[in-house]
Amino acid sequence: MSRIILFISSNAGLGYAPFAPGTFGTLAGIPVFWLLAPLPHWLYAVTWLGLLALSFWSADFAGKHYGVVDDGRIVIDELVGYLVTVAFLPFTWTTAILGFFLFRLFDIAKPFPASWFDKKMKNGIGVVLDDVVAGIYGAIALQVCLRWLLPWIEGLL
Repeated sequence: MSRIILFISSNAGLGYAPFAPGTFGTLAGIPVFWLLAPLPHWLYAVTWLGLLALSFWSADFAGKHYGVVDDGRIVIDELVGYLVTVAFLPFTWTTAILGFFLFRLFDIAKPFPASWFDKKMKNGIGVVLDDVVAGIYGAIALQVCLRWLLPWIEGLL
C-alpha cells in the first residue's frame, strides 16, 4: 500500500526526476487540464476537491515516510496548484503553457500567504496549501494575461 501512496504523491513517479522535480510534477497538470477542461464547472470542482483530499493524504504520508515534510519527491501538490491556475478555462495550448509558467513563478516565489503555509504548517496540508495559494495567484495573473495583455499584444501585431 505504501508504494501506491508514494506513487500518487510523486505524480506517477515524476517527483523522482533528477532535477527540478516540481517542474516535472507540474507538467503532469497539462494532460490532466486537457482531460478536465471540457467538464461542467461543478464536476471540475468536485474532481479537484477529490484530488485535493488525495494530495493532503498522500503528501502527509510521503513526508512521514521520507522523514522530510516537503520532500522534493512529493509533487502532487504541484498538480493540484496548477489545476487551480487553469480552473474553468477552455483548454488551449496558450492557456496551458502560460498557466504552467505563471504557476511555477508563484510556486517558487511563494508570496504571502503561500510562504506562511510553507514555513508554519509542517504537514501534508501545509505542503499542498502553499501550492493552492500559488495557483490562486497564477489564476489571477493568467486571467489578466488572457483578457488584457494578449489581446493588446495581438492588436499591436
